[in-house]
Amino acid sequence: MKAVEVLAGIDASSIPFDELMAAQRPILLKGAARRWPLVAKGLESAEAAASYLKSFYSGAPVVGFTGPPEIKGRYHYNEAVDGFNFTTERVALDAYLDRILSVRSDAAAPSFYVGSTDVDVYLPGLRAENDLKLDHPMFAGQQPLIGIWIGNRTTACAHHDMSHNMACSVVGRRRFTLFPPEEIANLYPGPLAPTPGGQVVSMVDFTAPDFERFPRFRQALAAAQVAELEPGDVLFYPALWWHQVEALEAFNVMINYWWNVAPAYMDTPQNALLLAMLSLRDRPEAEKAGWRAFFDYYVFGPAEEAAAHLPERARGNLGAMDELKARRLRAYLLQRLNR
Repeated sequence: MKAVEVLAGIDASSIPFDELMAAQRPILLKGAARRWPLVAKGLESAEAAASYLKSFYSGAPVVGFTGPPEIKGRYHYNEAVDGFNFTTERVALDAYLDRILSVRSDAAAPSFYVGSTDVDVYLPGLRAENDLKLDHPMFAGQQPLIGIWIGNRTTACAHHDMSHNMACSVVGRRRFTLFPPEEIANLYPGPLAPTPGGQVVSMVDFTAPDFERFPRFRQALAAAQVAELEPGDVLFYPALWWHQVEALEAFNVMINYWWNVAPAYMDTPQNALLLAMLSLRDRPEAEKAGWRAFFDYYVFGPAEEAAAHLPERARGNLGAMDELKARRLRAYLLQRLNR
C-alpha cells in the first residue's frame, strides 16, 4: 500500500476542483477545513464538539446504528450472511450523542454510528459556519449532497459510491484505505442486497484477512492507497473508488460532499448493471462476446460515433441525449419491461 498524494496550502475557499477532477485519483487536502469552528470545538474536547452540534439540531429523529462490543466497530453481515451484526433504530440525535460520550473511556463499549445524515435537514445553520466554497461551474446544475457521520470507533467496510466525494474529517482522526475500480474482483464484493449501508461491501475483514478464502485480496492490497486524516483534513476521491473508512477516536465527526457531473436526467448506471444481469449475464459466451462489441460501439465508445454517418433527423436516441429524450426512453423501457 502507498500513501495518498498530499496537497498542502489549500483552504475551504480555494479547493482546486479542476485539478482534482483532472487527476481522477485520491488527493488529501491537508488542513483545508482547519478553520471551521466545529474543528476548533473538537480540538477543545469531545463534549464541546457535541454541544456545538446540539445547538443546530432540528429535533427530527435520525437513524442510529448500534453494534455489540464483539464486532469491534466493524459494521457488516452476521456469520450466515442472512442479516447484519448490528441493529438500527430511530433516535434523537442529542440523546444519541450523549450515549456516545458516556462510553468514551470504556474500551469494551458498544459501537455507535450515525451515517450519511443530511446536514441541512437535521442541523440547519451548521454549514453557515462550516462549509466548503462550492462556486465551481460543475455545481451550477446540481448542488452536492452533504451528509454528516458521527460515532465512536467504527469501520465502514470497503464499498464504492457512484458520486465524487470530498470527505472532511472535522472531529477525531480517520483512516481511508482506497482501491481503484478495477480492483473489484480482488475485493470479493458481497450481496447486491441487502447491504449494511446502501452499497455493496467487501466480504474481506481487513484486520484479519483470510487469504485462503480470498487469495486475490493480496493483489488489491498491492494497489491500495491509504490516507490518514487529522481534524481539518479533506480527502477527495473519484466516483467508483472503493474505500474503507475507520474512525480512530472515541468520538468522531465527518462531513462529506457527494456530487456527479452527469446531467440530472441521466439514470443511475446501477440500474443498467441490474438489467444487464437480467438480460445478458447467463447467455452463451459467444453471444456475450457479440454483445460486448455492441456495448463498446453504442455505449463505451465515443458518444458521437454511432450516429455520425446518419442525418440529424434520423439519429433519434443515437443522437445527443437531453431531458425530453431521457423521459421518452425511460417510458419506452418501462413499457418493455412490463409487457
